[in-house]
Amino acid sequence: MAEPARARKLADRIREIVALMLESRIKDPRLGFVTITEARISADLQHATVFYTVYGSPEDRANTVAALASARGLIRSEVGKQTGLRLTPTLDFVLDAVPEAAASLEERLREAAARDAEVAALAEGASYAGDADPYKRPAEPEDE
Repeated sequence: MAEPARARKLADRIREIVALMLESRIKDPRLGFVTITEARISADLQHATVFYTVYGSPEDRANTVAALASARGLIRSEVGKQTGLRLTPTLDFVLDAVPEAAASLEERLREAAARDAEVAALAEGASYAGDADPYKRPAEPEDE
């Protein structure tokens, strides 16, 4: 079993190799504006998962999936050459869901801030239904 530091270094190296390949050597017109966000490798160093994001429409994402699938063999062979491993890991490309999740979370935070502002605006002119201080206190002695 590989030590975690070696696997982490190899995953980082795979991420760099794939990013450089997509930038310089893969000339597929279907390939959109792709960013390689992360790579993870299994403990036995046999399977690598490469996470990516695509800027653009859902059609751009679909085209990029097809382009990555067709370039997988070329990218894998380059990973094997540059890493020097006896067995080159298989590559799986997975669309990273983090940007969509972050956008959804930001939208929910904006909605919550708008509702908080509405409540604050309603509370600004409000008055207490009963006494301002509802707690009973001992009577204060009167000064003579």
